[in-house]
Amino acid sequence: SILDFLNKKTVCGIAGGIEICITFPTEYVKTQLQLDEKANPPRYKGIVDCVKQTVDGHGVRGLYRGLSSLLYGSIPKAAVRFGMFEFLSNKMRDENGKLDSTRGLFCGLGAGMAEAVVVVCPMETVKVKFIHDQSSANPKYRGFFHGVREIIRTEGLRGTYQGLTATVLKQGSNQAIRFYVMTSLRNWYKGDDPNKVINPLVTGAFGAFAGAVSVFGNTPLDVIKTRMQGLEAHKYKSTLDCAVKIMKHEGPKAFYKGTVPRLGRVCMDVAIVFIIYEEVVKVLNKVWKTD
Repeated sequence: SILDFLNKKTVCGIAGGIEICITFPTEYVKTQLQLDEKANPPRYKGIVDCVKQTVDGHGVRGLYRGLSSLLYGSIPKAAVRFGMFEFLSNKMRDENGKLDSTRGLFCGLGAGMAEAVVVVCPMETVKVKFIHDQSSANPKYRGFFHGVREIIRTEGLRGTYQGLTATVLKQGSNQAIRFYVMTSLRNWYKGDDPNKVINPLVTGAFGAFAGAVSVFGNTPLDVIKTRMQGLEAHKYKSTLDCAVKIMKHEGPKAFYKGTVPRLGRVCMDVAIVFIIYEEVVKVLNKVWKTD
């Protein structure tokens, strides 16, 4: 039935897909800045220069290079993330059905690690390679399916799973921080009334704040992940080796490359997805009981 199709994960995935289409240029700029190793002079002077160079060289479409990878992965990612979070949180609630913030953190950690392994790592690897490819001297990927075929042909399936350790650490900490903050704020707002309804705008504000906290908390892991998934990933022997080399050659500031564009996209992403998730849960609770 339509209700079966319109379940929480599908709706969250569609919402995430729409959000990606709106905010992807910020994701593109963030990735280019993170890939831009310290050179004299660096390729990009900053956010505006990155946008200008991309539009001058490839048109506005250039800012959407790698979008398809995130778009195809949005529904499976939402399904794994919220499915795993629900599964874990249902096991960890107290006798009153309440989930405290510490348990919310562990549920988020599990959800993030699951989505990293099942969906996010191949999705992000393809995205980073596509973005990196566009700025190389001779771009070789003609489109999503051609690019994926080329990656698998030249590097095998392992080529789509680069930077797995960094991705698991990044996604695990992402969702641990976000669900911890969301659970804390939700419990604080409801106080002693577990049935108190939260306005969608309040949920959105909580989500944006949770997203911002996660950006400042784990952007260094995001930078390492991006480098491990780029076309020059062969320079790094491991996640630790990548971190050491960035620190040695570029200094600690390099671990926060792309923070501003990432902040813009993540705050909107987390706010939208949590609003949609909460509202769909309310609707479905009226149609049939959800845990």
